[in-house]
Amino acid sequence: MSYSTIRTRDEGSIRYLQLYRPEARNTINAQLIEECNDAVAAAEGQAAVLVIEGLPDVFCFGADFQGMRDALVQGEVGDDDGAGADKLYRLWLRIATGPFITVAHVRGQANAGGMGFVSACDIVLADAAARFSLSELLFGLYPACVLPFLIRRIGLTKANYMTVSTQPVGVEQAAAWGLVDAWQAQSEPLLARYLLRLRRLSPQSVAHYKNYLGQLNDSLSGARELAVRSNLAMNELPGVAEGIVRYVETGRFPWEA
Repeated sequence: MSYSTIRTRDEGSIRYLQLYRPEARNTINAQLIEECNDAVAAAEGQAAVLVIEGLPDVFCFGADFQGMRDALVQGEVGDDDGAGADKLYRLWLRIATGPFITVAHVRGQANAGGMGFVSACDIVLADAAARFSLSELLFGLYPACVLPFLIRRIGLTKANYMTVSTQPVGVEQAAAWGLVDAWQAQSEPLLARYLLRLRRLSPQSVAHYKNYLGQLNDSLSGARELAVRSNLAMNELPGVAEGIVRYVETGRFPWEA
């Protein structure tokens, strides 16, 4: 299938899924979610390893504020009743629990919704320039759908710190917290080294293992309804929509005069 927001390729039992919206800093829109879901579904039963990567300077910068602004100006806010958030959560759930080993290859910035892709993966590899952040509270939002995945990976205390501080975390700190499993200055050789062993894994054994793992801990599935409901509610808070529109149009944060 031909995609416009992602690129895919297969190397034996490995499927590569590259987020590819260079004109928009790899931000997430409805089409990217649909195309990622299609590509991940196609990997089920065929790939033992799914590698998710972005661009050399940005992995994924989160929600597409420009697209949100356009929808708000056209009066479309709230029209999907949380369907968009639900589709994104289900995509991350599929990445986390699907019958393959998932590897996030992070170069540059992973912000907001980009952290959902990272946290959903089994293995996170990064380069020295990788930065991780949750910027939602700067705009009166909070990472409702990201947090179940992030908390599973680094715990509540550190996930809460990232949420309330909104500060970017460098790769060394991320590795110390367990958000990143391994990193080096240039991450391509690191990824290649991991894939040397991962490509030898049996797709059938991996599928059985991931199914077993999901039964040991089903917290992600259990959190979906609350996460999506909270996502919808926060977008309806006073001033949120107006703040996003102004930021896109002027570059000023909501608190700036």
